[in-house]
Amino acid sequence: MDLNALVRARIPDARVDVPDRWIGIDAVDLADADALVCLLMDRVDGSVLARAPKLKVIANCAVGLDNVDVAAATFAGVAVTNTPDVLTEATAELTIALMFAAARRLPEAERLVRGGAWEGWRLDQMLGVQLSGKTLGIVGYGRIGRAVGAKARALGMRVVYTEDPSGAGGDATQPVAMVPPTTPTPSPVPAMRVTLDQLLATADVISLHCPLTRATKNLVDAARLAAMKPTAILVNTARGACVDLDALVDALTAGRLFAAALDVFPDEPRIEPRLLACPRAVLAPHIGSATTEARTQMAKLCADAVVSVLTGSRPPNMVNEVWIG
Repeated sequence: MDLNALVRARIPDARVDVPDRWIGIDAVDLADADALVCLLMDRVDGSVLARAPKLKVIANCAVGLDNVDVAAATFAGVAVTNTPDVLTEATAELTIALMFAAARRLPEAERLVRGGAWEGWRLDQMLGVQLSGKTLGIVGYGRIGRAVGAKARALGMRVVYTEDPSGAGGDATQPVAMVPPTTPTPSPVPAMRVTLDQLLATADVISLHCPLTRATKNLVDAARLAAMKPTAILVNTARGACVDLDALVDALTAGRLFAAALDVFPDEPRIEPRLLACPRAVLAPHIGSATTEARTQMAKLCADAVVSVLTGSRPPNMVNEVWIG
């Protein structure tokens, strides 16, 4: 998706600077910028806003806004947008893929074959977990959580869920205070709402779809890992810092958890070396939305938001309240 073409088609005299590769927001000259399209690894805070006195809109190419100081942007009169809805199915599909990969030990199995160590079929070889008939616990029952629940039900799983402790009630978005209140959409599939403690104690697979906030940082810590079944699988496609990785590695190494499947990490792209050594850890490079369809729509939403704000209109995916005009 050509961001330059999308913007210039609506604003012909616009100048759009797109780096050939990600260089980090600290290296970008924002002195004359009217709009900023940023990625989730770009921390947009007060210091960045101070370097961008003409800025009118920040279009974050992600659903989550934990990398953007929305309050500071609002105080500065800068609109903030994100990319909801368009990556829901892509992320839900990856969540299911990670569940299967962890349950059936696919990375271990592939290494066995590629390493030339496979000696043929055995009755007890690479025994995994059957998902049909098991209970999926979803933490954060927003768009993505509900989509995962629908897919899990189609696989014959029972679904329980809890709203995330921050109160935002769903996907990895900004603190709920910055967003106009909405009425929750009824669940498309049968699912039982439970407390977080009940979910951890009963679920065979726990999948995180909550935002990263003060309340959810290290949400899955040593105590909550200990509350899970030793046969349970933890899946995280939300934000890496929702899980205490040291505690997770300890639980996996000691055999107190069957497996974990992670698409996100606290200090991306750095990965904890001990985690890399865990045989029951399935690791992916933050590819939840990495389909051509989703990423194309994400870029389009960002371009549309920039054009809307710069032409005096309010974009539908704006998450804060500032004057547009």
